[in-house]
Amino acid sequence: MRGDDTDGYDVEFREYMVSRWGGLVRFAYGLTGDRGHAEDLAQTALAKAYASWSRVRRAEDPDAYVRRILINANHRRFRKRRVEERTGDVPVEVLQGLTAADDTGAFDEREALMSALMELPPKQRAVVVLRYWDGLTETQAATVLGCSVGTVKSQASRALAKLRASAQLQDGSLTL
Repeated sequence: MRGDDTDGYDVEFREYMVSRWGGLVRFAYGLTGDRGHAEDLAQTALAKAYASWSRVRRAEDPDAYVRRILINANHRRFRKRRVEERTGDVPVEVLQGLTAADDTGAFDEREALMSALMELPPKQRAVVVLRYWDGLTETQAATVLGCSVGTVKSQASRALAKLRASAQLQDGSLTL
């Protein structure tokens, strides 16, 4: 399974985990809209990645592999029981990003955007988060999602149309 180099395996995984934790939590937050769920999903994804680390580290793109684990864990969360999503929990990083120049309007815009994002179906939300939040290319997003580039394009187009039409974003202050 891991071979004789258990310590090297653990060190390598630990370095990977520490370097990716923040990005995975941000990605999961984009999928869930909830900081607690995001941290749980990131932890679940990393635990599963550790269990199959020899396969993950040999993958062409280990980050895409782990993101896919996270997406699948998020889908399983909904299969087990339907959870009501609320966007009231704003990550500390967002709150720390507010400055004196940022008034309540900036916070309201973020809240409205997260609320509209939570209205999207899971696959469209994943595409939007991967493409526009994480900044992945269409090809990279397709790899993470295990679908074609055309599917990413069509899901992104539909998602952006829904976001543009969303009641939360209708005040005109946000442009998509």
